[in-house]
Amino acid sequence: MGIFDFLSGEFIDVIHWVDDTRDTMVWRFEREGHEIKYGAKLTVREGQSAVFVHEGQLADVFTPGLYMLETNNMPVMTTLQHWHHGFKSPFKSEIYFVNTTRFNDLKWGTKNPIMLRDPEFGPTRLRAFGTYSIKVTDPAKFLIEIVGTDGEFTMDEISFQIRNIIVQEFSRVIAGSGIPVLDMAANTADLGKLIATEVSKTLAEYGLTLPEFYIENISLPPAVEQALDKRTSMGLAGDLGKFTQYSAAEAMTEAARNPAGGGGMGAGLGMGMGMAMANQMAAGPWGAVPVQQTAPVAPPPPPVEHVWHIAENGKTKGPFSKADMGKMAAEGGLTRETFVWTPGQDGWMKAEDVTELAQLFTILPPPPPPGV
Repeated sequence: MGIFDFLSGEFIDVIHWVDDTRDTMVWRFEREGHEIKYGAKLTVREGQSAVFVHEGQLADVFTPGLYMLETNNMPVMTTLQHWHHGFKSPFKSEIYFVNTTRFNDLKWGTKNPIMLRDPEFGPTRLRAFGTYSIKVTDPAKFLIEIVGTDGEFTMDEISFQIRNIIVQEFSRVIAGSGIPVLDMAANTADLGKLIATEVSKTLAEYGLTLPEFYIENISLPPAVEQALDKRTSMGLAGDLGKFTQYSAAEAMTEAARNPAGGGGMGAGLGMGMGMAMANQMAAGPWGAVPVQQTAPVAPPPPPVEHVWHIAENGKTKGPFSKADMGKMAAEGGLTRETFVWTPGQDGWMKAEDVTELAQLFTILPPPPPPGV
């Protein structure tokens, strides 16, 4: 074997990449101290692209196929290596294989609640999570903007940045959509398409796209969810009388299943509930008509306290309470002949003609009638 045959055998003449992982996006093909032979075979499989970087410059991008690394199919490399002068020596370059298939079942979610103004609940907060897929559409741009000189770039190295972009666009779209929270479940498909479109605009600067985006769940704070559950329970209960009967029957069934749990207490509780349910059910095949209970009679309103005015010597005095009038009657300042008036009374009347005041003069007997 000649020295030139030995040297030519040391050069790499077959270049390919078979990926057995699920998260590798970029893999660099290189061997320290070895060179790529002019005329070597490059195999790029479906779902891959090969990017040539020569002396720090991006030279060519190869799509799926079989290539012979020669002058006629490497115009950029030809210019860099001066092969147009017939130079056919080996060369040292870095070849990056880029995975262009979809990376599926990637997770996203809101780390903190999103503030928004809901048409029905007012200001509220919500959380959301789901899945998405990512794909490299421009290998050269992706290599320049994201990968750099990383020899093995995985999905984990960029997933955090993508999640931040998704959450930012999700928050903006949801807050500006005006869709009530209770109606978002019916619009997740449309919201997902809209968010994917907005996120893809940003990812395009990295040579990526978002082919699929799914919203799996949108949830409210626990306090709001509890209030909704109560509201739903009231709606499901419908007729409260029937709901009470059903609850009592369920309690009796549970007590019968566990007679030893509370000793005689379980039996007594079951009997008490049974009697209460019997009182609420009318005679019938299912007892569907509840017994009408008479509402308690409300007490009458308290009597109105009157105030009184007295007419004496062409002048009026007052107002006086009934207690004041009783004191004046006892001292002689108020007699049966005194004219009195109270709001609502039709004109002045003698005190003895007013039933409420006439009682004040029954303590002493009236004067005898004339001629007796």
